[in-house]
Amino acid sequence: MAKDGLPEIAEPIYREIKKHMPCQYDAKQSIGKRYARMDEAGTPFCFTIDGQTKEDGTVTVRNRDDALQERIDKSRCLQYLRERLGL
Repeated sequence: MAKDGLPEIAEPIYREIKKHMPCQYDAKQSIGKRYARMDEAGTPFCFTIDGQTKEDGTVTVRNRDDALQERIDKSRCLQYLRERLGL
């Protein structure tokens, strides 16, 4: 993720969520290793910014409990968390 303009997309999303709830930004190693670290830490949802984000403005959100993934518009990340976490 640390290339091709992806941090410039990810960082504003991270900063917005961080204003409202604890979160972590992780740009190290492969996505599989990132998911494993977040699962171990108990992080309920992970957002992935990738090449498709640059194309259509969507991010992948992964649910820790069932490992299901879906794409949502990047502008909906905070709303998505609030709905799923009952906040």
